[in-house]
Amino acid sequence: DNSLGWRIYRMRMKKRSDDLIISQILEICESGARKTRIVYQANLNSTTVNRYLECLIETGMIEQSSHGASYLFKTTEKGAELKDKLSKLQTEMDELRTTVLNIPA
Repeated sequence: DNSLGWRIYRMRMKKRSDDLIISQILEICESGARKTRIVYQANLNSTTVNRYLECLIETGMIEQSSHGASYLFKTTEKGAELKDKLSKLQTEMDELRTTVLNIPA
């Protein structure tokens, strides 16, 4: 399909939005995760993960604890609430794309 809506959809999918990345990191850290796990599961490089973790720690979405020679990152209750809100927003956006723009979710 080469419709305008489909082309816009493909262009948008080339780069993940900050809210999607934040949601993924919060999900990965629900039961606790080291940075290496976050890097691989979120498919991000270490520098990018550091930026997101710093922001999420400063805003109270993730807590950092010492775990031997490394750190463990765990989603807080506040972070879990944000993840749920972002998930609901993503669902609504997918419905909008499907209904209004005729773009598959």
